[in-house]
Amino acid sequence: MTAQPTGDPRGAVETVFRIESPRIVAAVARLVRDVGLAEELAQDALVAALEQWPRDGVPDNPGAWLMATARHRAVDLIRRRENYARKLAEVGRSLDTTVAPEEPSGPDDIDDDLLRLVFTTCHPVLSTQARTALTLRLLGGLTTPEIARAFLVPEPTVAQRIVRAKRTLATKNIAFEVPYGPDREARLGSVLDVIYLIFNEGYAATAGDDWLRPALCEDALRLARVLSGLMPKEPEVHGLTALLEFQASRSAARTGPDGAPVLLKDQNRGRWNRMLIARGIQALGRAEATAGGPPGPYALQATIAACHARAYTYEETDWRSIATLYALLAARAPSPVVELNRAVAVSMADGPAPALEIVDALAAEGTLRDYHLLPSVRGDLLQRLGRPAEARAEFERAAALTHNARERALLERRAEACG
Repeated sequence: MTAQPTGDPRGAVETVFRIESPRIVAAVARLVRDVGLAEELAQDALVAALEQWPRDGVPDNPGAWLMATARHRAVDLIRRRENYARKLAEVGRSLDTTVAPEEPSGPDDIDDDLLRLVFTTCHPVLSTQARTALTLRLLGGLTTPEIARAFLVPEPTVAQRIVRAKRTLATKNIAFEVPYGPDREARLGSVLDVIYLIFNEGYAATAGDDWLRPALCEDALRLARVLSGLMPKEPEVHGLTALLEFQASRSAARTGPDGAPVLLKDQNRGRWNRMLIARGIQALGRAEATAGGPPGPYALQATIAACHARAYTYEETDWRSIATLYALLAARAPSPVVELNRAVAVSMADGPAPALEIVDALAAEGTLRDYHLLPSVRGDLLQRLGRPAEARAEFERAAALTHNARERALLERRAEACG
């Protein structure tokens, strides 16, 4: 999907590059076999657009223009380096951006640059934190400050992780490929995690003026579907695919005509995509059929999402089952965010008072002190308990913590509604 040009050339450059940069980096990395260098060449294309578009106008297909510019610069670079002579012979025809990619060489091979980039950035030579930061930078299009805010760590720490990760991949000469056999299985957990992170950034953007970034959701869902075909016996692959199908089914109902977020209880479920829900149910069935033991974290989350998808109204939601599933998820993959989600389900099943005890325990723990959804949930519980002044303070604190303009406006409105 290519972004459409706007009347503001510089704004068009920034918008298109944010959407297209993962594909550009992935395509160029396939040529130069260096993730860091590929990002630099993509940035060169951005600079060229900033110079030319205000002068010459926004091209009809701005995404293709950026891709072609980056690819041409990659080929020029290869030509200038004698030690890339062999690679130049292999990619010479890449100057023509209309040339179709080579066919996969075997049933376990796959020709997908984005998936290659995901597996490359999830190589075991990188730490878990480095994999996550690098993938969000390259595939999620997040800036270093946005990644730092998302994971509640200092910006210099994130910047160092990204620089070191790119340097490690280059010095270790990591192949730009989707690996086979045991190597593929060893990286699978990290790959699933980063695909989920990419989807989440599209589903509820960390920062910016828009709450949704549909292109990221589409990329993540496509990659999950590709993996399902590539690894049909892996239950968690199907679990993640099911989860993303269910989540994506709500997209059209999650924002109003002005782009403002719409809370789950207020969504028009007639706008939920029933085809995607059906696909989610099928994928969840495959996860259950291939599981040799208890369901994994993604299968559990998909089962929770299925409870929502099967309810035609908010009032029909089986909150008690959801609370039970969150308890299982907390035991299987404990995290404060899972516990916060469990508190929401408990509040609907058993009332706000017991849920507030869970949230207060999380607040006392301090792990989520800068996570805006903690005061947001607490504000909702206090409002339902008839404590509007405290609720208003929590919504105001949540609004101050979020870096997304749409979400901030929603939280400010909720604060005002508390009187």
